[in-house]
Amino acid sequence: AVWVSPWQAVAGCRLAQALTQYCVGANYGWLLAEGLFLHKLLVLAAFSGERCLPAFLLLGWGAPVLFVIPWVVVRYLYENEGCWERNEKAAVWWIIRCPILMAVAVNFVVFVRIVRILVAKVRAHQVSRGDTRVR
Repeated sequence: AVWVSPWQAVAGCRLAQALTQYCVGANYGWLLAEGLFLHKLLVLAAFSGERCLPAFLLLGWGAPVLFVIPWVVVRYLYENEGCWERNEKAAVWWIIRCPILMAVAVNFVVFVRIVRILVAKVRAHQVSRGDTRVR
C-alpha cells in the first residue's frame, strides 16, 4: 500500500478543483465560440471558418486560463482552507462567476441576433415565392 500524506491529498484535491473550474469555463468558452461561429456563418456569405479557427481555439481553451489562474492564486493567498470546495468569500467566487456570466450574456445577445437573422431570411424567402399567408 502506498501512503499518501495529508498535504498531498489536499494538494491533489485542490488541483482537481482548479481543473474542474477550468473545464466549466472551457464549456462556456466553447459555447460562446460556437455561437459566434454560427453568427458569422449567417452574416458573412464568404466566411471562412479556418481563418477564425485560432481565435475560436483561444476563446475556448485559452480564455478560461485567464480567470482560473487568478482564482487559484487569490484562493491560495486569501481563502486557503480545505479542498477549496466551499466558497465563503464572495469576492473570490466572483473571479470565476463573472467571466461565465459575461459569456452567457454575450451568447444570449448572439442568440437573439441569430433568431432575428433566421426569421428575416425565412420571411424574405416566403415573400419571394409569393406566399400570401405572410402578407
